Amino acid sequence: MLINERLDRLGENPFVRLNALLAPITPRANERPVLLSVGEPQHAPPPFLAEVIAAHGDLWNRYPPVMGTDDYRQSVADWLARRYGLEPGMVEPQRHVLVLCGTKEGLYLATQLAVPQIESGRKPVVLLPNPFYLVYRGAASMAGAEIQPMPTTRATGFLPDFDAMAPQTLERTALAFLCSPANPQGAVASLDYLKRAIQLAREYDFTLIVDECYSEIWDKAPPTGALEACRALGGSLDNVLIFHSLSKRSNAAGLRCGFVTGDPKLIAKFQTLRSFGASQVPMPIQAGAAALWRDEAHVEANRALYRSKFDIAERILGGRFGFYRPAGGFFLWLEVGDGEAAARRLWQEAAIKTLPGGYIGLPDANGENPGAGFLRVALVHDDATLTNALERLAQVL
Repeated sequence: MLINERLDRLGENPFVRLNALLAPITPRANERPVLLSVGEPQHAPPPFLAEVIAAHGDLWNRYPPVMGTDDYRQSVADWLARRYGLEPGMVEPQRHVLVLCGTKEGLYLATQLAVPQIESGRKPVVLLPNPFYLVYRGAASMAGAEIQPMPTTRATGFLPDFDAMAPQTLERTALAFLCSPANPQGAVASLDYLKRAIQLAREYDFTLIVDECYSEIWDKAPPTGALEACRALGGSLDNVLIFHSLSKRSNAAGLRCGFVTGDPKLIAKFQTLRSFGASQVPMPIQAGAAALWRDEAHVEANRALYRSKFDIAERILGGRFGFYRPAGGFFLWLEVGDGEAAARRLWQEAAIKTLPGGYIGLPDANGENPGAGFLRVALVHDDATLTNALERLAQVL
């Protein structure tokens, strides 16, 4: 049987690896298992979401437009203008916004869109932060690109250092991924950082993908967005694609409705690609999603719940395991020496499931995986469950 050989380059899914690591272990029977390994929001979405979807039930028999309904795209453009202080017309719903069946799909397809077979006479390069969201690597692998991991460590402020890349590599770069707030470390890119990344993308003519799906979960101040950097550079969206999701912002991971905004030339090509290989988002779902983008009250309440979780984590773990309070997102990135060993021990002795940091990283040129000494811990449970789990974690480690 002939199968695309690029599948062999995907690597193993980190959660499949985790299941294999922990399968032989029976956790302590007197502890209730708590899964801190997956970033799945546990807060309830606002009640009006179900009401809006039900009110548009007469639309279930309609094929939705691939680009999204006019109302959905208008709600997105309006939200972007409010959130990032944009001038009228900088983001036009018909030219700059495309609905997505979740940003996971969008990130994957955008890579197929932006990576050619040949770049500057050689195999194209895709830059990705290291550690990374698994879709970045999978999409680059299936596009046939050469993957260039960029370490995101304390030394780099937990963000990739684009200026450390050799000009020869940048000349072959077709696409670069950036996540802010970062998954897993929660670092937030500054305005100057984003401007520099965009300038490099334009200088070397590659696509910069900015994944901002954690943008609305922040501690002290709202993270700067790539659109603000584009505005500061004159307003052009050239070479930039920006992704947003309702999964974390509105606790609607099962809704599967997000969007991409950015360079209108890329958006037009993206729309064509989606028409051949992506699922359309049902119109009742888009109506519910539009209502979510138009409401901030539930987002503010959600953000307060996450602040409470970080208060708990700081009280229990402060001063240990390299703990720091991240600027955004809902993960802890704990230094434990050996991520796999710590994950095994926590499952066996405390019935707590965490993700070894090395499972979402790749070895660098020296063979060192920058995530190997860490655990990623998702702070998604209610305060009582989280308190108990973190106390057990601290006791075992």
